[in-house]
Parts: sequence; C-alpha cells; structure tokens
Amino acid sequence: MTRRPPDPIENLLEAFEVVLGHQPTGSHERVFRQYLDLFLRWNQVHRMTALDSATAIVRDLFIDSLLFLKVLPSRRPLAVVDIGAGAGIPGLPMRLADPALGLCLVESRRKRVSFLRTVCRELGLADVSVVEGRAEQVVQEEPALNGVFDVAVSRSVGRIDRLSPVALPYLRPGGALIVSASPQGHRPVGADLVTVPTHGTGGSRAFITIRK
Repeated sequence: MTRRPPDPIENLLEAFEVVLGHQPTGSHERVFRQYLDLFLRWNQVHRMTALDSATAIVRDLFIDSLLFLKVLPSRRPLAVVDIGAGAGIPGLPMRLADPALGLCLVESRRKRVSFLRTVCRELGLADVSVVEGRAEQVVQEEPALNGVFDVAVSRSVGRIDRLSPVALPYLRPGGALIVSASPQGHRPVGADLVTVPTHGTGGSRAFITIRK
C-alpha cells in the first residue's frame, strides 16, 4: 500500500488547537488551504520566500505566525497593523485564525502588494486593507493610519530600535509593538520579553513588546 504523504494543513490544524486552545473550524481549514495554494503558486514565479515546500511554509511561516496570537491583548475587536508584511507573515495567518482582528498590511514591494491583494480578494477578506509604500512614509502621507492601531506586529526585521520609531506612530496611546526576536538580541530599554512554547519542537519563540 502506498503511504499517503503528510498533509501540512493537518499539522497546522493540530497546532491551531495546541497554540490557541480551541479547535479550528471547517472555515479555518478552507481559508488556510486557499492561502497555501496561492502562496505556493506565486512562490514558483516571484520567490515569495526561500522556503520551497508546503511543509516548510506551513511550519516556519503559518504556525510561527499563530504564536503572535499568544502575545496579543485578549480583548476583541483589536486593530492590528503588520509593518513590512511581505507575503502576509505574520498578519494574514493571525487574521485567518482570528476574524475578530482588524488588519492592515503595509508593504513597499509591488509584487508582494499584488500578492496580498490577490489573497484578500480570493479569500473574501474585504475588511483587510493593503497599503503600498514604505512604512515610515505611509503613516505621514495617510493621516487615517496615524495613531489608530492597538497593536503593530513585525517578524524578523533586524534591530528593533530602528523599527520602533517607524511603527509607533501607527499606534494609539497605550498600544503595543510586538516583534519576534532572538532572546539574546538587542532589547531597547523599557521593552518586555515574552517567550512562547513552539508547537512540536520543545523549544520557544521570543517576542519583544514596546508600549507607546
């Protein structure tokens, strides 16, 4: 008998329950499968990521993005902006898992913006906004984005002290910038460090939070 290859979305759904504490619905499975399908097709042409398998994309991007939800404030609704969203990581997996998040994706690269808009159209995410431009310029040029978000997120962006002046103008007073980072890396004065267990590895993911 031929052994069926592992289904990476099944792994994601298992992680969903472990990470978030509740079972995914059929709708969750549907939208994540659509997102993965679009991601794989665009990645063949536009090199959205160096990861070249569905398993790696789900494990290292989708499931990793879900860990951000463990660090978010618990109240809903919550307005979230993803700074330098790229292919939608971490913002889109967060929003697909939790529809109570209001999401804005800010990205400067045209191909990535086209991909994000295609995903939002194909998945029926009419409430997710995609903004093209450099994050530090966009917030100055579009006053509607200034000081309105509860949380700004970003993944693996290098030095956080360079990101925070870009991200903080998007936040309302009391809002938080949440960044995944190395626990041994540079942490600005006043920033909080939280570690979250990773699914199935026995390790943990570090997040740095800066309050406005």
